[in-house]
Amino acid sequence: MTELSRMVVVAKRASLLVVCIVLGACYSRSPSSTPSIVFDGIPRADVGGPDKLDNIKGRVIGFQPGQQIVLYAKSEGLWWIQPFTDRPFTSIQGDSRWKNQTHLGTEYAALLVDQEYKPAQTTETLPVPGGGVVAVAVTKGQGPAPAEAPVKTLHFSGYDWAVRSGASYRGGSRNSFDTANAWTDESGALHLRVTRRNPNWISAEVRLTRSLGYGTYRFRVRDISHLEPSAVLTVSTWDGVGIEDNGHELDVEISRWGFLDNDNAQYVVQPYYIPVNIVRFRAPAGSQTHSIHWEPEQVTFSTAAGSLDAPTARIINEHVFTSGIPRAGGDSVRMNLYVFGQGQIPLKNETEVVIDKFEYLP
Repeated sequence: MTELSRMVVVAKRASLLVVCIVLGACYSRSPSSTPSIVFDGIPRADVGGPDKLDNIKGRVIGFQPGQQIVLYAKSEGLWWIQPFTDRPFTSIQGDSRWKNQTHLGTEYAALLVDQEYKPAQTTETLPVPGGGVVAVAVTKGQGPAPAEAPVKTLHFSGYDWAVRSGASYRGGSRNSFDTANAWTDESGALHLRVTRRNPNWISAEVRLTRSLGYGTYRFRVRDISHLEPSAVLTVSTWDGVGIEDNGHELDVEISRWGFLDNDNAQYVVQPYYIPVNIVRFRAPAGSQTHSIHWEPEQVTFSTAAGSLDAPTARIINEHVFTSGIPRAGGDSVRMNLYVFGQGQIPLKNETEVVIDKFEYLP
């Protein structure tokens, strides 16, 4: 081989090495680069349902060992974990790809999460990166999205309230909701009702259309002594992220949780399973006013017999929480009447609760 030929071969090899280095730099990612999720297969847009399943797949760029994918599908205004609540994680394969089934919805979401992350079964708002969530990707379903049902709004105690129509998890079980089960009467009182639509119970919920933040929330409720053990009345403030195992929720809950001799009321700073976050007590018969006084570092719950405006007002119970207090922001007041599906004594009859007044004091 001549000297010229050797120089040409060396030059070609050097060029090839440069190309390989450049390509390698393009496809390798340093640990400090921002991870991302790409969808490679997206199901069609659909209203969804328990029997409608399809495949969804994608890949992750820049993930770390031990991280996993959490999938959600949006249906009836709510994000539902996929494919099932007892199988909330999707593994990432060695080639950075992931694949699983999902129930159909109008939109789909994939979260890259750390190994110890505990996802919510349902959520109104997807989490943002941070707190175990590394990356979030959202995409619309293929094809035209189904028309959404119009939102029913009630005017009660000087505020506008959106009435829930879609299903949701409450008390660890799925509840269906109907806008017909919430209304105001000629006196302005709010009625919440649970009805039977064989074989299912249909619940009621209203949500304030604006956020109020820190302050005092008062709910004057008529006699609830008629409620069966598995009926649940909740008045709360919550930002819609996660369910009852989430830490952004303050609740007054009236229920015996399916047991005949249980105390029938409790104050909760979610999550409820932390012992210092819950106080149970027995609320007597008669009209009551439940109050939540929310401050940046503490929240005071109280329950009074009758109206606080009456000279005979009497405090039944009161408790101050000083740990786990959520910050204000994005929260809204909610009132719902639903069925606890895991108690010893199932609900037998339709039931109704009347709330005479809601009041907010900044």
